[in-house]
Order: sequence, then C-alpha cells, then structure tokens
Amino acid sequence: MAESTTRITARMRQDFADVRALVMHPMETGNRRDAKGQLVPVHFIQRVQITHNGRIVLDAQLSQAIARDPFVGIRVRGAKPGDKVALAWVDNRGARDNVETVVTA
Repeated sequence: MAESTTRITARMRQDFADVRALVMHPMETGNRRDAKGQLVPVHFIQRVQITHNGRIVLDAQLSQAIARDPFVGIRVRGAKPGDKVALAWVDNRGARDNVETVVTA
C-alpha cells in the first residue's frame, strides 16, 4: 500500500501505555448486496499484531463480523516514554499495513 491506512497513538497513563489504533478498512462480510443486487465480495482483516519494543503484546485473529474501520485499543504495562509500539495487519486478500509510534508522556 502506498499510503498507510492505519493511525496509531501510544500515551502513558499512570503505569501503563494506552495504545489506540484506527484501521481504515471496508470489512465486507460477503452478505451485503450492491445497487445491482450482486453480493459484495468478502474482504476483511484476518490478523492484527501489536508489538512493544519488538515483543508481541497482542496477536488477534479477526473475522468478517468486525465493523468497518475497526478500532483497536490495549494497555501495555511496563512501557516507558520513548518505547516503540508497532501495529501490523493483513487481510484475506493479502493487503497489509505496518505502522509504528513512540510512547509519549
């Protein structure tokens, strides 16, 4: 993908990093019909992975039952300002995206 479809932030809150990400994705179930009455092909994110300084802290497998433009939020204990947090996803058509941010105070 030429341009990232994902926005991510990581901010310290008390003793954990509050990681929030928004993924712009249609998340089609394969059950919806277009204006001509044809089924819209299934298209959804299959896997989301979040790492903190290279260590996996979330590894989720999704399905077409997730809403369009999914939001992912987690809390990472033991994080410090300046740590790196990355999110990667792949969909059922092979499209993928990777984003990285730094934990802020």
